[in-house]
Amino acid sequence: MTVLKDELGGVALWRRIADAIRLDIIGGKLASGDRLPTEALLAERFSANRHTVRRALAVLAEEGVVGAEQGRGTFVRSAKRLSYPIGKRTRFTEGLAGQAHHIGTQHLGARLENATATIAKALAIRPGEKVTRIDGVSSADGRPISRATTWLPYRRFPDIGERIEQLHRMTAVFSSYGIDDYSRASTRISARHADVEETKLLGLAPGAILLVSEAVDVDSEGNPISYALSRFPAERMELVV
Repeated sequence: MTVLKDELGGVALWRRIADAIRLDIIGGKLASGDRLPTEALLAERFSANRHTVRRALAVLAEEGVVGAEQGRGTFVRSAKRLSYPIGKRTRFTEGLAGQAHHIGTQHLGARLENATATIAKALAIRPGEKVTRIDGVSSADGRPISRATTWLPYRRFPDIGERIEQLHRMTAVFSSYGIDDYSRASTRISARHADVEETKLLGLAPGAILLVSEAVDVDSEGNPISYALSRFPAERMELVV
């Protein structure tokens, strides 16, 4: 009988088990209140020992995804995820309206950078040209749901950091520059594990999965105005395209 090594491709087996259970929940195979298979059945499914399965379940319990009940088993405890619609007119606060009592963003700062090739292509500017980087964490009812980094062309928005501090919402900030409406030109969605910084800022357990949105917004004439990378905890958010 072949036994899987505890590490495969640099990813510990307990983490891969936790990921698989998270994906079962995210994909709807397990709903809130459902009982998970026993440790013995999970160990058989993943060709692992019970200690490894127990570690995976402990991490999920720390995240609040599952919870054990004495004599009954382990149950899905994850709260209902928020749905964030992504379309031609994507607005964060409007998209989550009615799903939370309070939605807010903590701005972590603004700084000048030289545009990388990727950023320059997204913003239709030259590589090395000055861009302003804006970082922030958004929360719904006190629970972090997004870590965003946005780059904007400095030539067009030279004092955008100060305006964000004053106006807070990007819609109001763009309006202050005479951009009364803007739309989504493109969105690419991928998934990966949270890094150390994201884990800390979003209050996640190690190994948590993030949905990553790479987006470009344009003004009414089709000129790119922002390029953003937004990271959403998969157990708290779903992106609807």
